[in-house]
Amino acid sequence: MDPDYSHKRQYMKFMTDRSVSCRYAMFDRHGGASTGFFAAFNSSYGVGDDDFAVTENRMRIKETLGLDFLVSARQVHGDHIYCLKERPAADHEVDGYDALLTNLPNIGIMIQHADCQAVLLYDPNRQVIGAVHCGWRGSVQDILGKTVKTMTEVFNSRPADILAAISPSLGPCCSEFVNHARELPAAFQSFLVRQNHFDFWRISRDQLTASGLYASSITISGVCTSCSTDYFSYRRSIRSGGDPTGRNCTVAALGMGK
Repeated sequence: MDPDYSHKRQYMKFMTDRSVSCRYAMFDRHGGASTGFFAAFNSSYGVGDDDFAVTENRMRIKETLGLDFLVSARQVHGDHIYCLKERPAADHEVDGYDALLTNLPNIGIMIQHADCQAVLLYDPNRQVIGAVHCGWRGSVQDILGKTVKTMTEVFNSRPADILAAISPSLGPCCSEFVNHARELPAAFQSFLVRQNHFDFWRISRDQLTASGLYASSITISGVCTSCSTDYFSYRRSIRSGGDPTGRNCTVAALGMGK
């Protein structure tokens, strides 16, 4: 992987020794058309923002990455996985999924998140990409392991070939779960970093390695969305009185782009 950081927006590219055959971007909240609580690069239609502003922001995503179309999901904190195997005729959002997989070039698959992780997967041998919405409920359901398993079953990927990147998201500094005895499995106790605080970055890394990925193939951004005002954060909005907040977005696409 070859990271390139530019003006409060993080762009990264998966690299192979042949060429750059997958690209992705982890967008922060700057540089968009939204205003008010959603200023400025909100990616979600489902949080109360103006639809025209969200559409403009998504157009900017497509222009930035040189995409033909953008496919997203109305995420529900579940473990359903959508496999895109036929080229769409337009941008669209599928309902009820929290992971997207495709082997089609120049189609962006997008995760919307505010503290949850967007986890990107790339198999350079089979030319398959995945984008996973992984909050604490997704971690409990092992959506990462299920997505890797689907890549092997549907696209014949080998887990040892898969590269992964974890977006800016809630860090161990702010991952407080006062009801963890009820919400989290006992196995997560080993990821407790201090009272009621858990390291979900490490949980995701360990779930990926348990699925067959090499630890050296996993990149973690290390940016906490609750701490950094460059990102939308649900936790931060709750602390400030419960104002609405937008959604960051993370997008991956196969191919070199336009």
